[in-house]
Amino acid sequence: MIDFAGLETRPAQTWGAARLVPLVRAEPIRDLRLHAKIYGDEPSLVALPDKTAYTAYIPHAFVASWTDDGTPAAAYGTQLGQPLRHVGVRVRRRLARREVKNRLRFLPLHLALEGFLALHFGGPPVVWEEWSRRAIAQGLSPRAEEAYSGTQVRGLDDALRVFEIYPGQCGLLLYVGDTLASAFVVPHPEDYLALHPTLVRDLYGELIHHYALFYPARDFPAVIDETTVSSLADLRGQAVRQEREWAAFHDSVMAAGLLGSPERVQQVYRLGRFVLARFLPSFERQRENHIGETITDEAGRLAYLKTFRLSEAQCRRGYLLARLAEHDWNVQDTAAALGTDAAALGLRLDRAGFGYLLRQDVLDAYRRAKR
Repeated sequence: MIDFAGLETRPAQTWGAARLVPLVRAEPIRDLRLHAKIYGDEPSLVALPDKTAYTAYIPHAFVASWTDDGTPAAAYGTQLGQPLRHVGVRVRRRLARREVKNRLRFLPLHLALEGFLALHFGGPPVVWEEWSRRAIAQGLSPRAEEAYSGTQVRGLDDALRVFEIYPGQCGLLLYVGDTLASAFVVPHPEDYLALHPTLVRDLYGELIHHYALFYPARDFPAVIDETTVSSLADLRGQAVRQEREWAAFHDSVMAAGLLGSPERVQQVYRLGRFVLARFLPSFERQRENHIGETITDEAGRLAYLKTFRLSEAQCRRGYLLARLAEHDWNVQDTAAALGTDAAALGLRLDRAGFGYLLRQDVLDAYRRAKR
């Protein structure tokens, strides 16, 4: 479960379809700091550990700096008395790369997206008769998913520009059309001030792009019982009560889908007492499914979080792949577990974009059976 202990919700601000919910730390994390490295608008070739690569738009990277003895760390470029070092930008980049001692450069959201794209990427491990030669030889290659830049989410740039940043703010929950689009948490308020503009450069799902066009954010007005207010202290008490009620409503209802337990968590890198990891959801139907990445300390306290909301189509693809893998890619067994038959499952795979994994004669037979 994603542990938000130490982070408190503040009243939301709305702009058009966007609702921005601040997250404030009572005590910031001082021995881990983040800052951004801005790249150009040209696509980049990202090298993966298995010696494969993919082309992606990489607007920026995060650089994490930490100390091993618990003393405060400064964001790179702000240290006094040390000459600034220029870290060159290369065409080929690993998702997470150690630049110098106690400094790691990683690509935000690309860690999570690569984990999703690599989900059962190798295809069927058992050569069942239904699978095509291409499925056995190439698996799910090529695998592609769509995402939108924040500049394509209507009104997001204006919302982030006019957003009031709270004292001690270390994060943000972004809703579009009252649907949770993304969560962003950093260790220190100064990091958030520096990284807040990068939210418009991030990637967002297809669902969020459409909701920004058609679904305005609703108002949740604060209602104060005027009969109980006779002084400034009474008014302040009513305002505090409204903040607490909003936080309780938000955490139990609006953010409930994010607070659930990730299905798979993979450690990517260790940063002193911190761990950089990525996670995948359970791909349950008719519920929110978020992929993302975290940095947590040895006690599990959240220092960094960035998430991506999957669309319904992406959830269906992840769900089908996960169920097939559970049953060794046996179509008959998987169909039985899903309460359907092989023909129906085959057509579901075809609609999800995985029809090329099945032999053409098998897929044609499934279509005839359903007709």
